[in-house]
Amino acid sequence: MHKFFVSAEQVIFPNIYIDGEDVDHIVKVLRLRNGDKIQISDGNGKEYICEIIKSDKKEVVCNIIESFDNETEAPINITLYQGLPKSQKMDLIVQKCVEIGVVRIVPVITNRVVVKVEGRDLKNKIERWQRIAYEAAKQSNRGIVPIVNDVMNFEEAIEEMKQKDLVVVPYEREKERGIKDLRDRKDIKDIAIFIGPEGGFEEEEIENCLDIGAIPVTLGPRILRTETAGFVTSALILYELGDLGGGR
Repeated sequence: MHKFFVSAEQVIFPNIYIDGEDVDHIVKVLRLRNGDKIQISDGNGKEYICEIIKSDKKEVVCNIIESFDNETEAPINITLYQGLPKSQKMDLIVQKCVEIGVVRIVPVITNRVVVKVEGRDLKNKIERWQRIAYEAAKQSNRGIVPIVNDVMNFEEAIEEMKQKDLVVVPYEREKERGIKDLRDRKDIKDIAIFIGPEGGFEEEEIENCLDIGAIPVTLGPRILRTETAGFVTSALILYELGDLGGGR
């Protein structure tokens, strides 16, 4: 069954009103018609099974058949702080991290970031990444659409991470402590993962991370690319501390 997201304001019981780009997708791409059923999430934990009762170029109106609570969100909140990579690697990072269960993604400019984006180009990239997050959330039956944040500089990211319960930094020079060593940290809710760009972190940046209590970890004997490290780390943490693997 096809899934879509709406805001809470679009749910006016017993109907839900869909507008924007999803109308074209429903009517022109999927060619759904009156009587067809779809699943709709309000992004706040409520899911609806609906029947399309009206559609035109501007709006699709659905009748609510059934409602239930969403149970696909993890019990921990992971924010990925990603050193901005080259090319279209961020597309893959956003897509896979949303599928895995990350709730927020923050592109970060670190010292070794070589990408130069600003102005309209940056705005377009953020909009593109948010669309990728939206499609990935639909595909993976998420209860929310994770947010792709505006780009932060290193200092802004560090300042924000001070508020997290746990900050994890995969680092190739860390040889002993791994994600498994975090499995007893059952008291945490908000977790930050900080991934460096293609060139990794500079020593001074690692020191700054340590100053706020970040924990450097190894992901194993093999060095992962920046576009791989984020969702591997997220998956391992969600396995040890969350619901990935089937438990809670």
